[in-house]
Amino acid sequence: MASSYSIGKHFEDLIDNLVESGRYATASEVMREGLRLIEEREERRKAKLEALRAEIQKGVDSGPMEEVDLHDWMNDIRARGRQRLAARKRGE
Repeated sequence: MASSYSIGKHFEDLIDNLVESGRYATASEVMREGLRLIEEREERRKAKLEALRAEIQKGVDSGPMEEVDLHDWMNDIRARGRQRLAARKRGE
């Protein structure tokens, strides 16, 4: 089942150069290699996406988020930062 695709001059030249260099015997080999690389990349992407979805589901399944007063939380962060800065200035 032969197919015809327009890939543009840039890629046509790339394929010609790869074949002329001896790296590949035919343009078809170049195209198959390129498609294999795309397939591998898509499989990695799919695996990463599945892992991310699993982690999101773990978070959802863990129950509702603990309610936090953002004002108190930010004040606590600032206070700890000031303590670290003061300790650094004291040479601790």
